[in-house]
Amino acid sequence: MVITGAAGFLGSVLCWQLNELGEDRLLLVDELGAGEKWRNLVKRRYLDFLPKDEFLRRVKADALDLPVRAVVHLGARSATTERDAGFLYENNVRYATTLCRWTLARGARFLFASSAATYGNGEHGFDDDSARLPVLRPRNAYAWSKHRVDQWLAMEGLLDRVASLKFFNVFGPNEYHKGPMRSVALQAFEQIRDAGRVKLFASHREDYADGGQLRDFVSVKDCAAVMAWLLEHPEACGIFNVGTGQARSFRDLATAVFQAMGREPAIDYIPMPEPLRAGYQYFTQAGMTRLRNAGYAAPFQTLEAAVTDYVQGHLLTDDWYC
Repeated sequence: MVITGAAGFLGSVLCWQLNELGEDRLLLVDELGAGEKWRNLVKRRYLDFLPKDEFLRRVKADALDLPVRAVVHLGARSATTERDAGFLYENNVRYATTLCRWTLARGARFLFASSAATYGNGEHGFDDDSARLPVLRPRNAYAWSKHRVDQWLAMEGLLDRVASLKFFNVFGPNEYHKGPMRSVALQAFEQIRDAGRVKLFASHREDYADGGQLRDFVSVKDCAAVMAWLLEHPEACGIFNVGTGQARSFRDLATAVFQAMGREPAIDYIPMPEPLRAGYQYFTQAGMTRLRNAGYAAPFQTLEAAVTDYVQGHLLTDDWYC
């Protein structure tokens, strides 16, 4: 099995999940660079590791000397602040479509990491029916690149052969290398640890209280469990949301972190920067009917349970990693 983006957040936790299930015949693909992503792989069991460009070269040359039963393509430039759309098209779109064609030509399973960011500001809801792809309007170049792959899968008639996953607000262990893209859960933990207080954006809409902005927060471990299930159920194909199906507020999230740390909540509300206000999302919530109808029956952790696992099972220990 091949996992791209394997040293990243989702990829490394999927490796953990598969190792837990006894699967260690894994080819891991990523670009490690000079950062700390390598730490996500210290405890993992796998056959080999390839840099992403070398892997793509071997794919194009049909020179990969391993039998492949599945490819989970999680690798991408995921920063929503990335402005180089040409780079994103080459790195996020062409890489994905090339790998998808190669995988399907070998009769192997293909899973692709799309994103809930493809829903734009949510004016058309969060329904993962592929028939609604034409109405979606992503609001940044990263989201557009993910949407473009979903469009390509639909236009090529491949959505009955692959699974494309729209992950919502994922948080949990192994996200430490992500810098400013780290989850609010981790940033809240660090603020509470260092200052005893959390800063959240004030609301600029009368219908939302300060800290009342809503997101579908989902544990990375639950996301890994969904992917592991899909690998064992190749009949489940199409676009699937991956969230809890329950929107919760940033205030709820911060409060859960305080509780997991055994502290009383102390929250300060700060003005939202002017450039963010026009495009800021006040509500996201995954429609989960399609995944449930496909047969996925496992429960998703509540926000409080997932935060407690993250904080007490990782952040308050000597070893933060899965």
